Amino acid sequence: MKSWHRPLLLCAALMFVLTLVCGVGLVIDGRTLLGEPVWVKPLKFGFAFALYAGTLAWLLSKLTKGKRLGWWVGTVFAAAATAEVGAITTQAARGTFSHFNADQSDPVTLTLVPILTSGVMIILIAQLIIAITVLIQRTAGPALTRAIRAGLGLATAGMLIPVYWMVTDVHPRTVTDASGARIPMYQGHGIGDPDGHGMPLTNWSVTGGDFRVPHFFALHGIQALLVVTAILAALAARVAWLRDERVRARLVGGAALGYTGLVAVVTWQAGRGQSLIHPDTATLAAFAAVVLITTLTTTWTILAARHATPEAAAEAEPRQPVTL
Repeated sequence: MKSWHRPLLLCAALMFVLTLVCGVGLVIDGRTLLGEPVWVKPLKFGFAFALYAGTLAWLLSKLTKGKRLGWWVGTVFAAAATAEVGAITTQAARGTFSHFNADQSDPVTLTLVPILTSGVMIILIAQLIIAITVLIQRTAGPALTRAIRAGLGLATAGMLIPVYWMVTDVHPRTVTDASGARIPMYQGHGIGDPDGHGMPLTNWSVTGGDFRVPHFFALHGIQALLVVTAILAALAARVAWLRDERVRARLVGGAALGYTGLVAVVTWQAGRGQSLIHPDTATLAAFAAVVLITTLTTTWTILAARHATPEAAAEAEPRQPVTL
């Protein structure tokens, strides 16, 4: 880890510590915001950024082109993420809302809202630059390169999805914070039900759509694809047809296709004001189509690889001289 991006590693470590602190807060602090414990939101952000900052810290160490640009952009990402989550945690400790808070009478909120607003844009721009930098080079073998590129593409889309909903599905209203104060809000997470009435821990809406669902799945697609790549590499030691890097790259591509389909379906589902856990027939059919296409693609790749392996082994085997 000595070659990993230090500011992003520090950011990941801070987020991990924050996750532990918020876990303690959930136990000792009974305050709630819209029915959700005040420490759940910083815990979720801390956990998510710990994973993602750690992944970027490793990824930027693999760059062969634009290493200096990658270092500076990674540093900006780490600083913006730390400021963003710091503002969220400060508001949680105060028992009030961070995002969408339009309270003009609170000086602390007025100070933190610009950090929250600009932080999102800085993180998004930094993410786009990192994604473009990775696309112009081959950072590893075909399988790992495909996982990284697809994962960064998914993460970028995941950051854009909530921005789209925030400007197209506006829900101004007044809600109550943890101390009973009335707080004006200019937006909400839920689609069709802006205040959520959510699931345990995630607080994703059970009564309407929620753009946090596709945001979560897309943002963490890169970790899922890296795990798939690692599993395939480990299995290659025992499975002959997996030793071909091209075969593993095709399987990773199939996994990326299926994961992208999953993100597309949950985005479409949320946009129709439908909860993740209450899919209708159309949503179930879309999920089934994604599973079917992914299964067929993966099966075809496996069968083709298994069929080609004996032929490749025969061609590679040295021919013995014919003796009379």
